[in-house]
Amino acid sequence: MRARNLPEPPLPPRSPEPPDWSAAREELREAMTLAGWPPDAVQDADLALCELYVNAWKHGGSPAPVVVVVVLADRTLRVSVSDDSPELPEERPCSDPYELSGRGLHLVRSLTHRFGAAPRKAGKCIWFELDAAA
Repeated sequence: MRARNLPEPPLPPRSPEPPDWSAAREELREAMTLAGWPPDAVQDADLALCELYVNAWKHGGSPAPVVVVVVLADRTLRVSVSDDSPELPEERPCSDPYELSGRGLHLVRSLTHRFGAAPRKAGKCIWFELDAAA
């Protein structure tokens, strides 16, 4: 008997709203507060996390992106968001301030000290870092 190529089952429809990321936001805020970060830095990191998370859900094909929050020994905060798409993000030129999308990486750049993206075995990881004030 020959094996037949059966069509793949359709993916379930994606919710029009991103999944709840409140646990990731709470972990971020708690880690930064316990490490003594000022409230304005916590808000900047929270906004950058929101941007990366929603983009990973919207463009990365992940129903629930994976978030890792780490405060390193030198008091650098590193936040990474992983999704299922191997396509690395590209910063787009910001020519029209009224565009509805396309400024996310510019926002992350303005809120953080460093950011980047790296391929993974399955998908990619987008990260940012904030340095603690001396």
